[in-house]
Amino acid sequence: MKKWAYVFIALGAALWGLIAIFVEGLYEHGFTPLQVVAIRVMTATVLLLIVVLVKNPRLLRIDWRDSLYFVGTGILSIVFFNWCLFTAIQETSIAVAAILLYTAPAIVTLLSRVLFKEWLTLRKMIALFLTLIGCVFVIGLVPGGTSSVSIYGVIVGLGSGVGYALYSIFGKYALVKYSSLTVTVYTFVFAAVAIVPFSGLWRHLDVLLRGEVLLNTVGIGFFSTVLAYLLYTVGLQFVETSRASITATVEPVVATIIGVFMFQEPLSNWQLGGIILVLSAVMIVQEKRKVQSQHLITQ
Repeated sequence: MKKWAYVFIALGAALWGLIAIFVEGLYEHGFTPLQVVAIRVMTATVLLLIVVLVKNPRLLRIDWRDSLYFVGTGILSIVFFNWCLFTAIQETSIAVAAILLYTAPAIVTLLSRVLFKEWLTLRKMIALFLTLIGCVFVIGLVPGGTSSVSIYGVIVGLGSGVGYALYSIFGKYALVKYSSLTVTVYTFVFAAVAIVPFSGLWRHLDVLLRGEVLLNTVGIGFFSTVLAYLLYTVGLQFVETSRASITATVEPVVATIIGVFMFQEPLSNWQLGGIILVLSAVMIVQEKRKVQSQHLITQ
């Protein structure tokens, strides 16, 4: 079963990597990054609520004094990081956006040092250095070269990494009292409540009901969110968290392949080298982490 567990984890991560297809599809119909985030969290919220109601409705019971946890995971993390990611895809490229998102482990390392007093070991310092150099290569700030990536694109791309990292920080507190499924559901509930009223989606109901838009909505909400999470979680039951996280680096690889071959986005040797460095940093920082009792969906 352990062999299949890795397959499930890789499939889940690959589905996360496919998200750019659906994002680009929705952009073609005139939706903004904010509206695409709203579509994703709204669809995922409905589907996850159905899953929980069928599986165990008692998982929906929470102490509303703990709402601040879900403000953190849902609004400060999911809404913010998704908006930054989708904007970065629009401003830079799928590959660049995906790899800037994967600065999150390095950011978690720094935040954990401040908030949880975790030591900055040599392994972590090496990972941070590789992440920094990798990002420099991906952005194009190399000797004799000129960056073709906009400053705004870089800022929102790094912002997605910060938002991604914040989920692990806020989620660590929430998991003390609640299961990973409960945290995930309420994360998306709070995200949907926060963003949908400001998205203006109701002004585009005629567009939302078009066949191609519905397909992209199902893709981003079901395949790249709910199904990805379910596959990842099933696999995680039989695999150490650190090894699962390493396997999940399939995500930016898939995203890069899609960007290059499906959308004909250029990828220089420097950028390819930067991607390898960042992925190496992710593996280094995860390799010796202790197994955690629960794991969170951060995509």
